[in-house]
Formats: sequence, structure tokens, C-alpha cells
Amino acid sequence: MERLIKERTRQILTLGESAHELDCEKKSTAGSVSQRACVFCGSRVVLYPIADALHLIHGPIGCAAYTWDIRGAMSSGPQLHRLSFSTDLREKDVVFGGEPKLKTALKELIDAYKPKAAFVYSTCIVGVIGDDVEAVCREVSKDTGIQVLPVMSEGFKGTKKDGYQAACAALSKLVGTDDKYEAPEYSINILGDFNLAGELWILQDYYKRMGVNIITCLTGDGRVDEIRKAHKAALNVVQCSGSMMYLAKEMKEKYGIPFKKVSYFGIEDMSEALYDVASHFKSDEMMQKARELVSAEIKELIPALQPYREKLEGKKAAVYVGGAFKAVSLVKALRLIGMQTAVVGSQTGNIDDYNLLKKLCDPGTVIVDDSNPNELSDFVKEKGVDLFIGGVKERPIAYKLGLGFCDHNHERKEALAGYEGMLNFAKEVYASCTSPVWKFFK
Repeated sequence: MERLIKERTRQILTLGESAHELDCEKKSTAGSVSQRACVFCGSRVVLYPIADALHLIHGPIGCAAYTWDIRGAMSSGPQLHRLSFSTDLREKDVVFGGEPKLKTALKELIDAYKPKAAFVYSTCIVGVIGDDVEAVCREVSKDTGIQVLPVMSEGFKGTKKDGYQAACAALSKLVGTDDKYEAPEYSINILGDFNLAGELWILQDYYKRMGVNIITCLTGDGRVDEIRKAHKAALNVVQCSGSMMYLAKEMKEKYGIPFKKVSYFGIEDMSEALYDVASHFKSDEMMQKARELVSAEIKELIPALQPYREKLEGKKAAVYVGGAFKAVSLVKALRLIGMQTAVVGSQTGNIDDYNLLKKLCDPGTVIVDDSNPNELSDFVKEKGVDLFIGGVKERPIAYKLGLGFCDHNHERKEALAGYEGMLNFAKEVYASCTSPVWKFFK
């Protein structure tokens, strides 16, 4: 490939043709225009869905604009999370420091909105000028009685994945601060679901039918008081392992809570997630309820999928998403509706993720880590795909090439988790692939 950057050759392989192991978990190559986001963005997408907390971005207004309403995260109550507050740092603040502005903004916002807690996001410029954000947060916490949590997410520190770690560090200061709560016997936390398009409520229904109590979800439809009780759970179920594995490991070390990695996308992974929880609790009754639930849902779903499978059989897709766990589930889901994955990659996958993808995909499939627009465009054209599944940054690539596009990122407004989510996915893929508009691009 002419436009392939030499330093990236080991981050790309073609099944059946490439002999090397995929190189991953490394910093983006200079000049490659990676699809990854910054540290601040990573922390923001994790913490954003905590609906009754104040979220204040300490930095230029552009940082707030870039991440405004960045999640399709729905709330069953407060909507405070949807307001993108910023200290709007300008040249004068850069020269003389932004601490006074931050302190004033925090006090005014806490007084106006009475949040349960406040998160303050430190951005690139703050790291450059050296504002002591942690000191200001401590002072305002003492003055107001509201816990103010600094999120040290200066963008130049790394990538979106480092932002996940910064978010987990802030969350860990909340977890365990309410020791009075007594949890029911079969209690779990869901880590890494963000209630996109109300997906958490679908999962809550499944677990309720099994007899499982959810203490909190980190962070979909999140509430500060529930997060404080999270250390009382008997099990952490980790969906987005890329963003929440740091916290899961810390809670295991600190509170002795085991964790299981799961995925809620597609029939196979959704069913396995439910069985894994029942298996952990060693309850025959719970396992029987899980089997009945899965059987009932699949009995309805398979016939409903058949018309879409007939239309999509033999078509090819390209998948490029943030977390590799989603890529794995999408390969399985596409196979269920008769489609082949010709290109697959992620921004933050590890070697275990990619080895699993190698087992799932067919010979000739291109697997890529931390790709860029030029590479993705060339792979898609080379493989002759009919559909591109990705996020907001991949959408323009698909449309410029005249391809159908399916949004599977955190901005989406369509629920794709669970059994009904699988049907929604099939409908969206069908509508995108078969739209008559693409004939005008040929």
C-alpha cells in the first residue's frame, strides 16, 4: 500500500498472508493522524453519564464544545450532566493563571445547581501553565461541603486510553465512601455501560428477571450516592474493559470484589454474560431463570432476523471502533446476519483482543491497530466492502466512498445492546446497505 507509513507496518496484518504478531498498545506514530481522541476526551466520555454531578471543564471553550453531549447517555432523572460548563480560559488567564477563575466558577455553579459532587477536568493548557487544580478542588470542597474531584486529563499526557485511567482514578475517590449500605445477596455493579439510547434499562430488566440486584452502573444513568455504595457488590461485571478495567482491578485489590469481562452485543455474548453471572453466584434457580430468559428471547429474535439475513447474505463489512471488545462482538453479530467482516480494527485493543479476532475472522481479513483515515480508506476500497461500522470520525470516510454507515460509537441514539438491540442492529445494517442513495455514487 503506497500510503502506508513504514513505522506502522507491524500494526497491520492480513489473515493468511502476514506472518508477524500484531504490534499494539503503543503511542500513535507521528504524522499518522490517528483516529484516537485525547486524554481529556477519554475521561469525559467515561464520567459524563453521572447525571447528578457537576461537570466543569477547566480550559478553553473549544474543549467544552468538542465534548458537549458526547454520549448518547440517557438519564431516568437529573439532566445536569448534559450541561457543558467551562471556565473558558483566555490569553489573560494563560499569562496570569486560571486558578481564581476556576474557584469562582466552582462556587457559583455549586450554589446554583446543588450537585451531589463535582468533577473538574484539567485540559492541555492547564497542564502547560501549571494551575494547581487539585488544591483548588480541596479548598472548594472544604468551603461548600460538596466533594470536588479533580480529573487530571491534560491531553498531551497520552491518548484516550490514559483518559480512561484518569476517570477511574476520580471514580475511585467516590467508591467506598458510604459504608452504611447493606447490599442484597445477589448484587452486582455494571462497569463500562453508559446507557446509550437507554441500553442499561434493557440490561436491568434481564438481570431483574434472573433475581440479580444492580447497585450501580458505572457510569450509565449514574448517581453519586449509588457509586459511593459500589464497594458492597459481590461481583463487578465489566462491559467496556478498555475504559473500566483499571477500576475493576482496583476494587478487587481494595475490596475483594471479583470481576468478569462481558459484552452485551449480539446473541452469543449477551447470553454468555447472563450465564456468567448466574454461574458466579452458584444458584441453580438463577441459572434456570437465565436459561428460560435466553430461550424466550432467542425464540422471538431468530425468526425476526431471517428477512434481513436473506437480504444481507454475502455482503462485506469494515469495523473500526474504540474498544476491541466491541469489534469482537460485531464480528459475531455480522456473521449472524450473513455478513463477512473484511476489515476490523480498534483504537485501544491489546494482543489478546487481536488474537481472538484472528480466530473469529476469515482468511484475507485485514486486522489493524490504531489506524488513520488514509489506511482505512484504502483497506475499505481494496476489500470492496458494502458497510462501514464505526464512530463519528469514521462516518465521513464511509460517506466519501459512497458506503453505508452504521454508528456503533458513544454518540449513537439507537439501542444496540441485548436481544432487542440485535434486531435494531440488523434493521440499521439493512437500511444502510440497501439504501437506493448509493447508486448515485457508482
